[in-house]
Amino acid sequence: MKKVIPLVITGALSIAALSGCGKSDNTASSDGKVKIEFFEYKSEAKGTFQELAKKFEKENPNIDVVVSNPPDATTVLKTRVAKRDIPDIMGIGADNVFADLSKAGVFTDVTKDKRLDQVQPSYVQMLKDVTASDKVYGIPYATNADAVIYNKAIFKELGLEVPKTWDEFIGVAKKVQDAGKIPFYFTFKDSWTTLPAFNVLAANTQGPDFFKNLSAGKTTFTQGYKTAANKFAELLQYGHKDMMGKAYNDGNVAFAKGEAAMYLQGIWAISEIKKANPNIDLGVFPYPVTNNPNETKVVSGVDLLLGLSSQTKHAKEAQKFIDFLLTQETAKAYIDDQKAFSAVKGVEQKDTSLEGLNDSIAKGALVDFPDHYIPSAVGFDKVLQEFTQNKNTNDLLNKLDTEWKKVQGRK
Repeated sequence: MKKVIPLVITGALSIAALSGCGKSDNTASSDGKVKIEFFEYKSEAKGTFQELAKKFEKENPNIDVVVSNPPDATTVLKTRVAKRDIPDIMGIGADNVFADLSKAGVFTDVTKDKRLDQVQPSYVQMLKDVTASDKVYGIPYATNADAVIYNKAIFKELGLEVPKTWDEFIGVAKKVQDAGKIPFYFTFKDSWTTLPAFNVLAANTQGPDFFKNLSAGKTTFTQGYKTAANKFAELLQYGHKDMMGKAYNDGNVAFAKGEAAMYLQGIWAISEIKKANPNIDLGVFPYPVTNNPNETKVVSGVDLLLGLSSQTKHAKEAQKFIDFLLTQETAKAYIDDQKAFSAVKGVEQKDTSLEGLNDSIAKGALVDFPDHYIPSAVGFDKVLQEFTQNKNTNDLLNKLDTEWKKVQGRK
């Protein structure tokens, strides 16, 4: 979910161009162990993966796993790919960057890999959808969801019920504001934090096959996203004064301290909030985007997939680490620590703070993240960040249409 910049690789970087030009040779470390690199983009999961790597190394003393998680990891990965310095294993999200890297031949084709039988088919389909291909270039590992995170103590104090409709949602925000408290905490200094709320609003109002029709020139953002834009503008009325001056980490800490009743983020923020305040009593509920509760869908997608480099010199060892991560025990350890859901069959999230999403997940009321289908060159997060300041709906929609046409090579 974090921000990305236009991909620095081009069509010239193909499977043929990559052939024989993989990452630097890490045949062995100084102690004779085979060294493999696991590059993952989730800063909040770095410690988790380091601990899991230690456990794997203990069970496999001949393999040394280097967990890489640099700042702005997505940009770093794209730059490394352009330089043909490709990590052995990559843990990234199923978004437009993954799609571009897949088309460039960066990942091993796992379409017929029996390991896919270990994961939920719906998430495998999401990988196919986002790459617009029948082939699969990664193993879905962890999934997430956009939800309203709320402070149960504040709700109890003000006598508030979890809203089921849009009108009730706005009504709750008004009651919080009238009580002199902050309804929603926003962190728009980081442009990507505009996406969680807008993703849900768009996904629940854009209509079926929106991106298929958009690509075919049969619809526009102006037609499909006006409702979402208007609803987003309404939510912005219930933020705090310094929305543009606060970043993601600021928001996690502020919410942990009880400075707002609700936080319009994804469930990935929960682990960070609890680090700041382990005793906070919080819960989540689906965004009630319309006034018909039966229409509500939770935006959920593949937050982390495991992609094996097509150029790795240590495929056997790298695959062994992937197999270790896919075990139910390891997958459970990951989602317990990260407050996420697992794509691995039989691995369930039992954390009570997430139980507000159980009904939606059980009945399959899920839809993928819209921004996963928007090329990073469109600058979706930057356009939304500007919208949070001027609240000009027509300007937002026109800019999205203009940038989309540029990316598609249309006038």
